[in-house]
Amino acid sequence: MAASAAVARPRREIERTDWVGYLFVAFFTLPFLIFNIGPILFGAYLSFTKWGIFGKPKWVGLQNFRAAFADEFTIIAFKNTILYGIVIVPCVTVIGLAFALYVHQRWPLSGLARTLFFAPYVVSATVIGLVWVWMLDTQFGLVNHYLGYLGIPEIPWLTSTNWSLIGVSIASIWWDLGLVFVLLLAALQDVPRELSEAAEVDGASRWQRLRMVIIPQLRPVLSLCVTLQVISTLRIFSQVYVMTNGGPASSSSSVIYYIYTTAINQQLFGYASTISMLLFLMILVITLANRLLIRER
Repeated sequence: MAASAAVARPRREIERTDWVGYLFVAFFTLPFLIFNIGPILFGAYLSFTKWGIFGKPKWVGLQNFRAAFADEFTIIAFKNTILYGIVIVPCVTVIGLAFALYVHQRWPLSGLARTLFFAPYVVSATVIGLVWVWMLDTQFGLVNHYLGYLGIPEIPWLTSTNWSLIGVSIASIWWDLGLVFVLLLAALQDVPRELSEAAEVDGASRWQRLRMVIIPQLRPVLSLCVTLQVISTLRIFSQVYVMTNGGPASSSSSVIYYIYTTAINQQLFGYASTISMLLFLMILVITLANRLLIRER
């Protein structure tokens, strides 16, 4: 009897510990399922329906997907979003690495630079957009004012179909630099100093030490930064909405902005969900490809 009681007691304790663990995990799991997984599944269902928020969704099968591939504005939005990624992701990564190296080397004013480089990231995208609308103003903006000293004529950053995407990208780069800068700076502080010193003793130049010693040590964090930046750039919305409203002539429109106008302005929630699913698949494919190309050795 005593032996059986001794065996049963640990079993009850193990079961109790398991239930307590599930209870603590539930505080994260339930909101995640309700507010993350639930909307994804509901959006996937809506993508096969025609629905204007009032009434019952009407099943239309693949009709929305056929319409999306034939929609000129959908194609423009996806093309612009890819161009945003081509411009923003490399610039943010390279400039963020340069800023991190500057602060890590403790050069003059590196302490102040640490604050200045990270400060834009804690400001809301709306404020960033409004600031850069003023700075990129064709006639009175600071950017064109100082470019004029170099003999460069006024550039219509936000009012030209050729320049609007670049103008929004400049603001996005400035805003996104903070996160990449902090991640790379933290990674640099974990790189063993002995490796760089040994390379210097062997006669390696500063560029060779960066290319052969430091960057390989930063490879996992660089992969993380690029992945996060790709996802962030493909979901760009606030800057477009505040700075250009998708114009002129949809030249700066992004996929998320087009989804917003389709769902909110036109009340086509089924069609907007279809475009959302296409964007989700694009982000998934690009992220997986990026992880394969810049994977850890």
